[in-house]
Amino acid sequence: MTNRLFLKIREVKTQRKKLFCAFLTLGYPSLGMTEKLILEFEKLGVDIIELGFPFSDPLADGPTIQASSEYALKKGVRLEDAFQITSRLRKKGVRIPLIFFTYFNPVFHYGSERFVARAKQAGFDGIIIPDLPPDEESAFQRKCRKENFAQIFLIAPTTSPARAAKIASKSQGFIYYVSLKGVTGARKALPLDVEKQLRSLRKITRKPFLVGFGVSRPEQASELCRFSDGVIVGSALIEELKHAKGNPSRALSFVRKMARAVKG
Repeated sequence: MTNRLFLKIREVKTQRKKLFCAFLTLGYPSLGMTEKLILEFEKLGVDIIELGFPFSDPLADGPTIQASSEYALKKGVRLEDAFQITSRLRKKGVRIPLIFFTYFNPVFHYGSERFVARAKQAGFDGIIIPDLPPDEESAFQRKCRKENFAQIFLIAPTTSPARAAKIASKSQGFIYYVSLKGVTGARKALPLDVEKQLRSLRKITRKPFLVGFGVSRPEQASELCRFSDGVIVGSALIEELKHAKGNPSRALSFVRKMARAVKG
């Protein structure tokens, strides 16, 4: 089966549009709400969903996503919950690309090659593992390629040009550009050199760049889309869910505004 992520990227490129990727923590505020939000996000213009598996030692996550992960872990969220939700959504006809975001420890304990096969079978289209560099786990990478399962890598502002070229050559689908130094979290302002950094990276690859870390307002998303291929919004969305108190209307309104900003 053709990878839904690759299809979406080609579709958006043909339309000369930008990509909006929304991050959700699996099981926050509940597993039922996670499933409902994915259904609603597809209707609101979200192009890709990054589904974060809660982990006890998240190296790249800031306080907001850490708190959501701790909450979900206390509720007993498991890897199988992610597979079951995705499988149900695919049976309902949901076509939006779903990217599994996790750290390598849960994948390793599950069995890395077994994990790829199970995730693909359930309906995931790719994976992001921040603590797994492209130099490691060659067997895992081969399994991803064999299953047509996108392995997406991150490039940071501190990444050297030579290293960035290597990462870009390995990343599939798109490249996750980390807009700032540090961990995730909504920011009032983003670094002024993001545009310069991305223009420099354009010289080494034609693959699309999606900008994440710190994107929290529609005007930021709109500005970043002038020189990137799209944005990833996580912490700001989790904050909206935190204040929703079981009613997702506030979060859905936020997503609608962000989608409009990205799509122009």
